[in-house]
Amino acid sequence: MKKKFGISLLITLLLSSSLYASEVPGTIYSKGSVLIEKESKRVLYEKNAHEKMAMASTTKIMTCIVAIESGKLDEIVTVSGRAARAPKVKLNLKTGEKQKLGDLLYSLMLESHNDTAVAIAEHVGGSVEEFCAMMTEKAKAIGAENTCFETPNGLDGQSHYSTPYDMALIAAYALDNPEFVKIINTPQIEIPTTQVEGSKKHALINKNRFLSQYEGAEGVKTGYTSKAGHCFVGAVKKEDMELIGVALGAGWDSKGKSRKYTDVIKLMNYGYNNYKKYKVLDKGEEKGSVKVTNGKVEDVTLYVDETVILPLTEHEKETIELKKTVTDELQAPIDENQAVGKVEVICDGKVLKKVDLLASQKVDKANLLDKLKRFFQK
Repeated sequence: MKKKFGISLLITLLLSSSLYASEVPGTIYSKGSVLIEKESKRVLYEKNAHEKMAMASTTKIMTCIVAIESGKLDEIVTVSGRAARAPKVKLNLKTGEKQKLGDLLYSLMLESHNDTAVAIAEHVGGSVEEFCAMMTEKAKAIGAENTCFETPNGLDGQSHYSTPYDMALIAAYALDNPEFVKIINTPQIEIPTTQVEGSKKHALINKNRFLSQYEGAEGVKTGYTSKAGHCFVGAVKKEDMELIGVALGAGWDSKGKSRKYTDVIKLMNYGYNNYKKYKVLDKGEEKGSVKVTNGKVEDVTLYVDETVILPLTEHEKETIELKKTVTDELQAPIDENQAVGKVEVICDGKVLKKVDLLASQKVDKANLLDKLKRFFQK
């Protein structure tokens, strides 16, 4: 009897481990890492995700997107002495050399050239310092609150830092831009792409190995400095889900050079093996009604303000809860589409999303005649 019980227990444990075996993606060597789903920004895995640390040339993700959004891609950049003197890795731009801003973005992202980053910063921001202020301001605007840029190329600085989570947010923002996606996925290119007087020709090859290592890979950016160690921000889009993985401080030796990729690969495997996107709430979906005090009508129907699609495990999908928060009675007048409550999406006791509940119609305040009519109807 004891033997049968032991076998039964072993089978149960094995089944449980197969269902929940991937609660962690394996050993992650990076000092800080995070995995998020791009659209919902839900964190699927984290390790020191909100700790401030150096991020090396993953900085150039922000450099690139700020340059793209400047609207100056067709403008001609004249290389300054400061840009030409930037340390390696560099395109070897010469003082006075001219290139289109849009062409320099390929040098920035495909081969991570530091002189190019300075030339871009000076042209777009007027100075390196002003451009870095623009980068920091953009970071705050998209929710990357624990990020500060001191250099446009990611070289170490006392006030140059981010977090794994912030870098994931920055990458998610940049990946919404088609021009950015086109640049980071270009295998090779020669600049200038169109003739520019005073330019030199440069052949560029994409150095991001992740693009050929993982199905559906979209980039994004590698980096290394003596302070940051090897870093990588990677994105993958497949099976109707886009994931972003970040590895900062993956190591300072040859092992770190490969671990920045393998850490993100482990994160991606974990994400795609365990999570799928599910529609939890539909925009316009009715969620009951609430009584109205002193209104021309006695109650008003509530509806959901936005569609909510979240990455969930099979277990989470079965245990998801919706909690409606609204006062027992509302006071008229009420505007149509007025937010009068919220619905919370809860999983394992954690609130994953909050969505407004809106009033389906306008409700004017009842006058004396309305109140008399209602009295006699009752």
